Amino acid sequence: MIFQKRTQKSDTLLVSQAEAIVQDARNELKNPARRLLGKRVLTLGGIALLSGCNLSNDKSVNAMLRKMSSFNDNVQALLFNPNQMAPTYPESMITRPFPFNAFYDIDDVPEVDAASYQLDVSGLVNGKRAWTLDELRAMPQESQITRHICIEGWSAIGRWGGVRFSSFLKYAGADITAKYVSLHCADNYWTSIDMPTALHAQTLLTLTYDGQVLPPKYGFPMKLRIPTKLGYKNPKHIVAISVTNEYPGGYWENQGYNWFGGS
Repeated sequence: MIFQKRTQKSDTLLVSQAEAIVQDARNELKNPARRLLGKRVLTLGGIALLSGCNLSNDKSVNAMLRKMSSFNDNVQALLFNPNQMAPTYPESMITRPFPFNAFYDIDDVPEVDAASYQLDVSGLVNGKRAWTLDELRAMPQESQITRHICIEGWSAIGRWGGVRFSSFLKYAGADITAKYVSLHCADNYWTSIDMPTALHAQTLLTLTYDGQVLPPKYGFPMKLRIPTKLGYKNPKHIVAISVTNEYPGGYWENQGYNWFGGS
């Protein structure tokens, strides 16, 4: 057998070791550079060493990759500080032009009709469930100049403006004690985030880019800007939001990307 049966004693040791790693990480990773390093040190070999598993075929590798991903998610969630702000930058550092990035070519960017557009809100909400662009633009607006970090290895700084997401969720009557917020998009993309990230002060339901109406290539009619997350957790062309306690997954997450996706 590829996976040898572990005794209760070895299972207890594994749990103890994992808890020790998490505790050490929480104690040592006090600044963004250390946090980023810490989130990347959990390799397949390291998890295999902890578990004592023999990774000799695709099935065992996939199982360990899922275990590694889940472990990384749990560590990142423990390290996440909802009161710690991502860095902001002066206007002089804005990347021009800001790069286009999607899982399709720029010629395939969806066209969303502003006049008929409605943002649908469902799930654990007790308030308004359909929002027009005019209603969203009438809410208090704020802006930020933050860095977008792509999992492909590049980054860019941009200026985003819109409604603080935590404020929107409260306006919509969302249950902010729920676990997840799921976001669905006009380009058939979807992702989901944890509620502490949704309520973070810098998580922004963006309606503008660099002072202008959000261009289609950057996500018109709206993009969720989350500077504490990697780029694939920042969905564009949002048409529906759902608040739930059921794990929603996501486009890339269902293909093996880490769900938490912290930057």
